[in-house]
Amino acid sequence: MTISNDDLVDVHAPASTYYTTGDNSSTGTRLRTLTGRYSRSHADNSSRRRRASNDDKSKANRFLIDVKETQRILVEQEDTDGDFQITVNDLGPKSFAVGTADSGGYRTIEIRGTYMLSNLLQELALADDYGRKHIVLDEARLNENPVDRLSRMIRHNFWDGLTRRIDGQGLEIICNDPKNRQADHNPRIYIPFSEDEVFEYYSQVAATRPHLNLEVERLPENITPEYVKSINDRPGILALAMEKTVLNGQETLQGVPFVVPGGRFNEMYGWDSYFESLGLLIDERVDLAKGMVDNFVYEIKHYGKILNANRSYYLSRSQPPFLTDMALKVYAKLPSSTADENKLWLSQVLQAAIKEYTTVWTAQPRLDPKTMLSRFRPEGLGIPPETESSHFDHIIQPYATAAEMSLQDYMTGYNDGTLKEPALDEYFLHDRAVRESGHDTTYRYEKRCANLATIDLNSLLYKYETDIADALQDILDDNLVDFQGVAQHASDWAERARQRRERIDQYLWNEEAGLYYDYDTVIEEQSTYDTVTAYWAMWAKCASHEQAERLTAELHRFEAQGGLVSGTEESRGSISLDRPNRQWDFPFGWAPHQIMTWQAFENYDKVDVARRLAYRWLYTITKSFVDFNGVVPEKYDVVSLTHKVQVEYGNVGTDFKYVPREGFGWMNASYQLGLNLVNTQMRRALGTCTHPDLFFEKALKRQDVDESQVRRRQSSVAAAKAITQNGFSITAMTTFGGESSPFGGSGGFGGGLGGSSAFKTFTSPEADWSPNGSVSGVDSPLEASENED
Repeated sequence: MTISNDDLVDVHAPASTYYTTGDNSSTGTRLRTLTGRYSRSHADNSSRRRRASNDDKSKANRFLIDVKETQRILVEQEDTDGDFQITVNDLGPKSFAVGTADSGGYRTIEIRGTYMLSNLLQELALADDYGRKHIVLDEARLNENPVDRLSRMIRHNFWDGLTRRIDGQGLEIICNDPKNRQADHNPRIYIPFSEDEVFEYYSQVAATRPHLNLEVERLPENITPEYVKSINDRPGILALAMEKTVLNGQETLQGVPFVVPGGRFNEMYGWDSYFESLGLLIDERVDLAKGMVDNFVYEIKHYGKILNANRSYYLSRSQPPFLTDMALKVYAKLPSSTADENKLWLSQVLQAAIKEYTTVWTAQPRLDPKTMLSRFRPEGLGIPPETESSHFDHIIQPYATAAEMSLQDYMTGYNDGTLKEPALDEYFLHDRAVRESGHDTTYRYEKRCANLATIDLNSLLYKYETDIADALQDILDDNLVDFQGVAQHASDWAERARQRRERIDQYLWNEEAGLYYDYDTVIEEQSTYDTVTAYWAMWAKCASHEQAERLTAELHRFEAQGGLVSGTEESRGSISLDRPNRQWDFPFGWAPHQIMTWQAFENYDKVDVARRLAYRWLYTITKSFVDFNGVVPEKYDVVSLTHKVQVEYGNVGTDFKYVPREGFGWMNASYQLGLNLVNTQMRRALGTCTHPDLFFEKALKRQDVDESQVRRRQSSVAAAKAITQNGFSITAMTTFGGESSPFGGSGGFGGGLGGSSAFKTFTSPEADWSPNGSVSGVDSPLEASENED
């Protein structure tokens, strides 16, 4: 292989470019590999350039690598726990030698530390994706600033890894449903009643591609809860929007693409899609974000609502509504050259949003007739089928025992209606409501969700009302009719917003506490659960400036070292074997709550608060990314700063081999949005993984935090560790002051990641990545072993 400057490409180019151009455009190079602890390689004499006696020290390091053999030895040496990842929990030497390109593989350089070695493992997997047997790898891809690397992976890899289409080409991927616990796993697609052309298209796909075993079924014109229950044993994907295209000279239909959350969530979700679209817009993927809006419009038109997700068992329930804000943000990014077309598109989306608002959220059973506030209260019958098979056993077993029946026989009888049990009906009413809320599950909603007029839902509907009023006035010249042909006026929507704001203040605002609370419409009193969604009122600009000041003063209830917790420890209550933790409670933090609260404080000119909260969250993601082979999970314990949580449903996004390919939808979005919010100094600090409490040390002192808050944080950390898988682990230990590392010496954060005597977090005794790179040149395996830490 001849290595010349002419062959060089951008060292941080996407893998699709980096491993298919320049030095990596051919698989023809043959390398000789010496087996053993280190691999040394050189090109054969027919193509290898003359080996230099010494590498040019002025040039950046480049490595000549046999992909498969290096991967094998690297995993064998470093992946001591056998999970196909290299993390701080592995006990290998964290040092690996590779041959330099300038020396033809004869001279080796040692790569050290978890971060660089895990990046090497990832790059080898990516090279293998493109059929590379041997590569020339730039060191800059291994010691890249982690903030830049993660943002780049999201932009160029993760979004594409999460993108799906429902058509003949995409069916095999999208029909896969890890949540399906029925015996029937045949791929199946349900087509809306009026979609004749779409039904014909999929019938043709089934006929011409018999290997798919695809079943095509048409939905009835009127989709009832009884019908939905009747097809729970035949689950399938629901068709989404399609557009005409020309393929091989013939006109055909093609699915409008969308982004899925990831992992077992392999369909288009309601509120996930909103947050994903925000990240897509940051990354200039406007067409993809617009397509997701179009798919929501399709769902409202044909299924009556924006669905929890487009599977048959979700037909009876929705999720938190974000369509108007989503559409307006996409509209703002559309090209000005198509202004008239853009207005027409926005008009059609708002017509759908008005239909959803009128027939779903401000109609029975979701509208409470007394308070005139809205609730999560979906229709539905039977046991939700998308859960794990044993999920409800502990709930149903007492009824089965009392009836002297087996658990399975009782569940079958209850589902087919031969057994009647009002108490179970009530339980599953609230359970479905929890799932519609998106917050499944939490003690905030336990056995009462369907009765609650929540602050988050009513804030979102207030935003619908103000969005529609503003769009009518500022964009559409007050010229819009709804789906029934009734003219819509900005003044009417502004009045709806004014009335809702009054009701929110009357029923949900608590002046004494300085927070918004949910309101139980049955017992007619406020909930006492402190929820971070109280700040959604600020996101919707529903709070007065005085209320915003009160809410800001109460932020300490939710602000943990790694971001915002979903609710307070006091509200959640004690945890035991009989009362296990819930994933939307303390100490867990979720991307939607962070994103909404950042915008909430920006809306009230509190950008410094928004940036502080964003930094904490971005730090949690970045540190986990550095220490755990590039992981980007569904959620975090933001109190003890770990993604390794022991809680229902586990943590999606952590199970991958060698390289993360998707991240997690709204987590990806939160990272890109957060980077767009923080300033340059913060971004640099993130690149060195500087702990938030160290970075904000002076600000914390200015806040004059009292001793009770300090004790509460210490207590919260201890409680969080007790319910996480690695709460005992050194990766979660944090101390303040000038203590020495338990491994000797003064330690330092992340083995060189911004360590300070004022703050120590002990991650591992091994030397880890540093911003300047952690490699040292060696000339032979013997010298490598002698220099080993």
